[in-house]
Amino acid sequence: MYRRQQAWRFYHCGLEPSSALLYSGRAMALIFSEDLLWNCERQMKYRRQIRLACVLLVALPPKLSAQESSAADASRPLVLTEAIPMTGVQGRFDHFGFDGKNQLIVAALGNNSVEIIDISARVRSHSITGIPHPQGVVYAPESKKLFAASSKGQLFIYEGATFNLIKTIDFHGDVDNLRYDAAHQRVYVGYGEDETGAIGAVDATTNERVTEEYKLGAHPESFQLETSGSNIYVNLPDLKQIAVINRQTRAITRWPLTLEHNFPMALDEVDHRLFVATHEPPRLAVFDTNTGQMIAALPCVQDADDTYYDAGRKRIYVPGGEGFISVFGQADAEHYRLLAKVPSTLGARTAGYFGKGKKGFERFFLAVPARADRAAEIWIYTVQD
Repeated sequence: MYRRQQAWRFYHCGLEPSSALLYSGRAMALIFSEDLLWNCERQMKYRRQIRLACVLLVALPPKLSAQESSAADASRPLVLTEAIPMTGVQGRFDHFGFDGKNQLIVAALGNNSVEIIDISARVRSHSITGIPHPQGVVYAPESKKLFAASSKGQLFIYEGATFNLIKTIDFHGDVDNLRYDAAHQRVYVGYGEDETGAIGAVDATTNERVTEEYKLGAHPESFQLETSGSNIYVNLPDLKQIAVINRQTRAITRWPLTLEHNFPMALDEVDHRLFVATHEPPRLAVFDTNTGQMIAALPCVQDADDTYYDAGRKRIYVPGGEGFISVFGQADAEHYRLLAKVPSTLGARTAGYFGKGKKGFERFFLAVPARADRAAEIWIYTVQD
């Protein structure tokens, strides 16, 4: 909802909503796709880059020798090693999921489809069509069902083996992020616009909406569930807040923010830390979940829409539409630093990372929208210790 409210600003900047600069070979090429940046201030910065690109061919640094390239790769936490073509998929991507075994699930919002990728074969194996603007996706392995959220207000439920539609549940407004509680076999659903914004729940075994619901007063963006506790942490960018829902008492507390446009988040439950990426200014903010206090705010990539915590390596990965992935190191619960700015491409703002030790998924998957001269792709980065 927030993004749609901001979209009109593009036209006052003199740009189409999806203009982007991408690197092609050693020159900067201007392309247009159905993606990218959601406020005028940020777009103005890219407008200056576009003007410069129209006047000059911006030469990139000379290519490294094989030896230099190998040394550079060895020092990076993420190294781009493969790309899976997504031929025919148009528009921007949204969030990722996986089935716990061998399939990556990607919401292709601009294509009105959910794409299934066989990780072993490195190919797209299936496309679920007819979902208006899919956003969040989640898989319930116990019941073998796939849940897909539509910005048009519906939750679609599919049989996991055949991808046949089982049921559609109407939430009456902007169904967005989804999370799965395996212990209770419930799918939590972020939905609603403005004052109707809420977190609802669906029983994954019966496919029925349950009475558990939390009214938030604004559209919820990313949210995270505790597995050893009862809290749900919810980004509410329209209110400049993080809401903390106690599922046992049904109480909701709110943390006011000084930073704005808090969209993605990740949770370190063991160390009681919440990681939130903001757009204005672009920061990775670290919160103590016991107190709600912000203990760090580090500059990070602009236009982030996903954030992941790598518990095994004590890292935070933040992909952003600005053209790189910010990787942060966690020295301990109190101290953080930027480890690397891993090159990606402008407009690639959503990704999937599912944790160390998950065979076949020990990779970082980045969604790259279609460009003028190239089909959409899923880029695969090897995660290095």
